[in-house]
Amino acid sequence: MSLDVIILAAGQGSRMKSKKPKVLHGIGGKPMVQHVIDCAQELDTPRIHVVVGHGAEQVRDALAGQALEFALQAEQLGTGHAVAQALAGTTPDGISLVLYGDVPLTRSETLRQLVEIAGQDKLGLLTVKLSDPTGYGRIIRDDAGQVVAIVEHKDASAAQREVNEVNTGILALPTRLLADWLPRLSSNNAQGEYYLTDVIAMAADQAVRIEAIQPEHEQEVQGVNNRLQQAELERWYQLREAQRLMHNGVTLLDPSRLDVRGSLSAGFDVVIDINCVFEGRVVLGNDVSIGPNCHIKDAVIGDGCQIRANSVIDQAQLQENCDIGPFARLRPGTELAAGVKVGNFVETKKARIGEGSKVNHLSYVGDALLGSDVNVGAGTITCNYDGVNKSQTEIGDGAFIGSNSALVAPVKVGAGATVGAGSTITRDVAEAQLSVARGKQRNLDNWPRPLKRES
Repeated sequence: MSLDVIILAAGQGSRMKSKKPKVLHGIGGKPMVQHVIDCAQELDTPRIHVVVGHGAEQVRDALAGQALEFALQAEQLGTGHAVAQALAGTTPDGISLVLYGDVPLTRSETLRQLVEIAGQDKLGLLTVKLSDPTGYGRIIRDDAGQVVAIVEHKDASAAQREVNEVNTGILALPTRLLADWLPRLSSNNAQGEYYLTDVIAMAADQAVRIEAIQPEHEQEVQGVNNRLQQAELERWYQLREAQRLMHNGVTLLDPSRLDVRGSLSAGFDVVIDINCVFEGRVVLGNDVSIGPNCHIKDAVIGDGCQIRANSVIDQAQLQENCDIGPFARLRPGTELAAGVKVGNFVETKKARIGEGSKVNHLSYVGDALLGSDVNVGAGTITCNYDGVNKSQTEIGDGAFIGSNSALVAPVKVGAGATVGAGSTITRDVAEAQLSVARGKQRNLDNWPRPLKRES
């Protein structure tokens, strides 16, 4: 049976105090509505409809390039009205699953249960019990324990407000029933809106069985209406990521101080210290050690690598047993062969560095190709930019670059060559040559130091 997923993403979210539509605010490094889409795509080949309204163009642009159908809710007249905007694009004899763009962390396993219920000509409803249900629609059951209605908090009586089982808004049902009930919704309520929740009473009136299930975790159905709720859900998401990593054998020195803002996979015996941030797609090999306060984005780090404290790795690839930092920065296009050492306060960019080479201290290596077993001394700079164009520096196997040298690209230093400390190299250095390019030193006897002028 075909499945249509309707994601409501039209609200303004005024309590976020933002120019950006609420559903585009992030959890774990991606928009909340993208979490919902990704979860829905784990179900069996769904058609996904996103109902947009406030900031519709921003939402469309943010979600461009995906297999989505958009429906416009020009006026925000309630959840029932929002679902109605997408109804024309659904399959009449299929199942409709209604989700919310600001409820980002529902598990696909939970949604799959709802879809299975709806496939039996029932209405599957996701509810949750809260210690403080204030503000939520209450689940009303009859004497037999069957769900017969949902009453919004503002419309509930004092007795109904004592009920702590509440509506999450997430439900699944046969689309033909949804198409029958939506036109019959009324806005005769305290908000003057068309509530989707009213279909529960319609189902009960037509003896359509309503089967309610509850999520494994309360946070699965927690919505975000303000920055505080966003931060609370972010922490729960990160704790869940930490638990996943630890179940897979990763050692986290403090699971509460980890941020995964994308996809992080790790091999055996990986150790991650505190306050590390992983963005995009990051792959860690076996026996990798990540020191405290590191930021790693879109990188592949090979077996046995050691990333020391306060290092930044961005769009770089490291083969096995590299030693990075502390305070190193590997920028996009950096490729390190096995056993490379990039030390403290070293920056690389578009640099391919060969096996066993070392750039230990206070250097910049950009647009460069280094062979194996190269030693780059402290304070070395590859001068790759002339103000208009970038040029490449090539350094052969086994070359030695003395401290405080400037290599003005385009330039080549041959295999086994030596550049004397303090040199500015503007011409190629052949294999095994020594090149010294600096002003001649003069020592003057009895030189008088300058004196401070009297004011």
